[in-house]
Amino acid sequence: MNDLPVIDISPLMRADEQAKKATVLEIADACRNVGFMLVRHHGIPASIIARLRHAVIDFFARPLEDKVAWSVTKDNYRGYIPLGFFTPNAAGVAPDRYEGYKLHRETSESDPICSECLLYGPNKWPDKPDDLQYAVLDYWRHCDRVAGTLIGALADAMGVDPADFLRAFDKPLTNMTLLHYPSSVAGDTEYGIHPHKDTDALTILAPDPVGGLQVRPLGQDRWLPADAPNDALVVNIGDLMEVWSGGYFMSTPHRVINATGKERYSFPYFAVPRYDVLVTPLRTAQPGFVHREIHVGDVSRDIWHSNWPDAAPIDERYDPATP
Repeated sequence: MNDLPVIDISPLMRADEQAKKATVLEIADACRNVGFMLVRHHGIPASIIARLRHAVIDFFARPLEDKVAWSVTKDNYRGYIPLGFFTPNAAGVAPDRYEGYKLHRETSESDPICSECLLYGPNKWPDKPDDLQYAVLDYWRHCDRVAGTLIGALADAMGVDPADFLRAFDKPLTNMTLLHYPSSVAGDTEYGIHPHKDTDALTILAPDPVGGLQVRPLGQDRWLPADAPNDALVVNIGDLMEVWSGGYFMSTPHRVINATGKERYSFPYFAVPRYDVLVTPLRTAQPGFVHREIHVGDVSRDIWHSNWPDAAPIDERYDPATP
């Protein structure tokens, strides 16, 4: 189907240590050489994915005046994002062609962590469709499990105790975006989402059969389609995991171009550690890797503010004009 590695992760949930080690090596190779993989036998029922997809479609089909009543605000990174609202904040770059709905890990207002980092708190849940909240949280619960399994495997590959490593994801800043890319004229090259790298640890995406997600592996001058079979998830490494690995794993540029003439919907899940985690290399850095440290809360806050339409760009992790 494409050049992305396809990996059966079911051995990670079994007692066969030899099979587990082989799967960890497959995952490590994929994250080192491409930064993306197609994961099969992940255990998320197709019915749960389908229910969320239908709820997402129903929400974005609502009249615009209904959706904007739930709009994201500068003091609350949750809610509806109108079409073309967020931009790459780069001169001469057109706004991305998507509308979205931003959600963070559901956290009670009474939790003390809300006073420590403003990105924590309860989500704004639209009044319709009725099952959107249930569908999101049910899917989210399964993604938490899959992410924990994969992050544990990556820790193993780095020679780090998985249990210790996963403690960084206690009360995480994990988030999700519900996305709708309007239909476009076939052959259109306008960005649904401009070329970028994810700033999280790990991203999980249930693929839309419409397609449109493209990946550019390091050192290549071509964009690969990230198409996936219906029973697979698209998984990629973000900047945090690249830094943790000292450049051993690669955070890879990707983009969305919806040139099919059809509506496209997706709901990426972004695994992000707790706000106070300082991400530093946990293994010997690869040749050419520039040592850096990332404070999770600071970078998460800065990304939010840099996305706002009147903000100046603060991060040049990936320039669309360069390889």
